Amino acid sequence: MILIDPPTWPAHGTVFSHLVSDRSRAELHEFALRSQLPARAFDRDHYDVAEQWYDQLLGAGAVPVSARELVTRLRASGLRRTKQTVARERAGRIEELRHAWQELDLGAPGLRDRMLADWGARSRRYHDQQRLAEALAAISLLTPHPSRELRLAVWFHDAVYAGEPGADEEASAQLAEQSLGGLLPSGSVAEVARLVRLTASHAPAGEDTDGMVLNDADLSILAAEPERYAGYTAGVRAEYHHVPPAQFVRGRTAVLEDLLGRDRLFATARGRELWEEAARQNLQAELSGLRR
Repeated sequence: MILIDPPTWPAHGTVFSHLVSDRSRAELHEFALRSQLPARAFDRDHYDVAEQWYDQLLGAGAVPVSARELVTRLRASGLRRTKQTVARERAGRIEELRHAWQELDLGAPGLRDRMLADWGARSRRYHDQQRLAEALAAISLLTPHPSRELRLAVWFHDAVYAGEPGADEEASAQLAEQSLGGLLPSGSVAEVARLVRLTASHAPAGEDTDGMVLNDADLSILAAEPERYAGYTAGVRAEYHHVPPAQFVRGRTAVLEDLLGRDRLFATARGRELWEEAARQNLQAELSGLRR
């Protein structure tokens, strides 16, 4: 159920309500998108809603409750996420990524810290440190001994992100060439850059083993558990916050239809075994929500 408390929380010259779901964040994000709420209004487990939105959201089906009841039901649902919880998760993730970098046997702590800072930028809502850690974990599921070039390609593949498909991948590949020159043999640097550029098309050749693995690791988020998938879709919307809601829905619908129209999403047999079915279920559910 979508719940909203009274607009009594002062900020920015007005008062705010909190909008939550006591069932799933997927339900909450879908409701927010249909209601054309600003994507960046989401904060951990709720949307901050300015007073002028209150009546509109009630008309869309949100149920009015007291602030006390809203918090009580959010906690009971298991969806409550405090600042302390988020901070602990972030600290653990950074430690995990530091360890992953150490395993590259590359040194260059300054480059590592720059990469962590880029992936941790506040402007990133999906292409963030969590997604980097997930992609690194995904390649380990796909191949028992991933090459250093492949692992570095994961680190660099969205190191530059401005929401400009094609240009982002090219800028990230150039960053890899500039950053890794002198740290690795030239052939290795070229391979990292090649793999990064490949993520622009998600069309690896059949004999390109590392390219197929990188493709599948990059798309593995499509098969995430429903709550994580909801966070992913909300993050994508937030990164395109400058796009009007109706235009975003049209564009996102086209992306989903294209993905669902493919004979297969994942290039490797292992990727298909692990993720194909769940990914298609998530994509279809998201598409159905957009069409409501």
